Amino acid sequence: MLRANEVTHHAMTPPAPSVSAAPPRTIGLYTACGIVIANIIGTGIFTSLGFQLPAIQSDFALIMLWVVGGIAALCGALCYGELSATLPRSGGEYHFLSLIYHPAVGFMAGFVSATVGFAAPIALAAMAFGKYFNGVFHLGSPVVLSFTIVWLVAIFHFGKLEIGSAFQNIWTLLKLLLIGALIFAGFIVEPKQPITFVPAHGDVSSIFTAPFAVALVYVMYSYSGWNAASYITGEVKSPGKTVPRSLLLGTGIVIALYVLLNAVFLLTTPRAEMSGQLEVGLIAGKHIFGENGGRIVGAVICLGLVSAISSMTWIGPRVTMSMGEDHWFLRLLGRKNRNGVPVFAIALQLLIVNFLLLSGKFDLVVIYIQFTLLLCSLLAVLGVIVLRLTNPELSRPYRVWSYPFPPLAFSAITIWMMIYLLRSNPRESLAGLGTAIIGLLLYFCARKRVSRAE
Repeated sequence: MLRANEVTHHAMTPPAPSVSAAPPRTIGLYTACGIVIANIIGTGIFTSLGFQLPAIQSDFALIMLWVVGGIAALCGALCYGELSATLPRSGGEYHFLSLIYHPAVGFMAGFVSATVGFAAPIALAAMAFGKYFNGVFHLGSPVVLSFTIVWLVAIFHFGKLEIGSAFQNIWTLLKLLLIGALIFAGFIVEPKQPITFVPAHGDVSSIFTAPFAVALVYVMYSYSGWNAASYITGEVKSPGKTVPRSLLLGTGIVIALYVLLNAVFLLTTPRAEMSGQLEVGLIAGKHIFGENGGRIVGAVICLGLVSAISSMTWIGPRVTMSMGEDHWFLRLLGRKNRNGVPVFAIALQLLIVNFLLLSGKFDLVVIYIQFTLLLCSLLAVLGVIVLRLTNPELSRPYRVWSYPFPPLAFSAITIWMMIYLLRSNPRESLAGLGTAIIGLLLYFCARKRVSRAE
């Protein structure tokens, strides 16, 4: 592993042509923008509002949640864009933090990503699937349906599997069309709920309260994917211009869609019906399109959830497999069957998913995983400032716009959320922190054993 002061000599040295060739730069602005949108839009937008309504009574504050979360996501994406351009190698935080701070910190982030980083979103999507499927077809128990879908998808992935980008693009397009249809129909349907988005007395100050900070966690879960968007830097034409433009445009479009869609939910559906409910998309869909139309909306969301579960079931074990190939004590997880499938890594992820499903609490799983992921992304974003100070001579094909505002703004919002999460949900937050500490302990235990062997 490399230390931060070794970045200049090693990380930016171009690879020998005989070892590997750089990927061709074929992605233009519109494709890059589409990738940004595809990575962000997921389960959260159809589930988060129900958990925000009990604690936040102001309609203005509810909408501002999605604006503030969008700003944080945009600032984070711009920072990851600079890191990806400066340290061009796959691995995400596993790679960034190893170089910027210490290999142990990078291993900790990789351990989080390789275990709960994918398992928790799968569990969340499965919980949402169970609720939506039961709400649409009135068949089966939501809990049983959640377990059934993750097992069926995992069994499918144990065999030989090739997933093309066209499959994901189709589902992204379907989700965009669904969101567009909901927004358009929601603004013309009658009657409207008696609400206003103009700030009343005390609404602005409510943005700086603990309930707002905790509710922002669900919003950041909905925006998750902004950090994945920066990994296309090496394949983008004129990355210095195209990457920041695609991040700004793509994230800006998602912010607009999220704000408008939540406004439609609030305008068309009584708060009492959505409060504390997971399937807010289905509930609002019935108010907008009627009983049968709402079921069609719910069915489409179910299909989208299956594609999300399948995608994460496919990607997550590959991260675990990479760590198994790099570290001897995880060697079993790096083994593949005759079809090249990391069966042990898939089995481990499936085990963790089942454990999270047993909790039965969507909101608690979100808080558990988000605290740890917020910590890892915070360290990565702060790494932009650290690298600027410790290695100013590094080549930076893309630099963060308006530096240092984006990393400082993202860090302030993230630290604010983490503080209130610790105060309001200490058990789940500390459990997430404990997962990261386990990763650190594994690294140092392995290093100690290697040192003894030598």
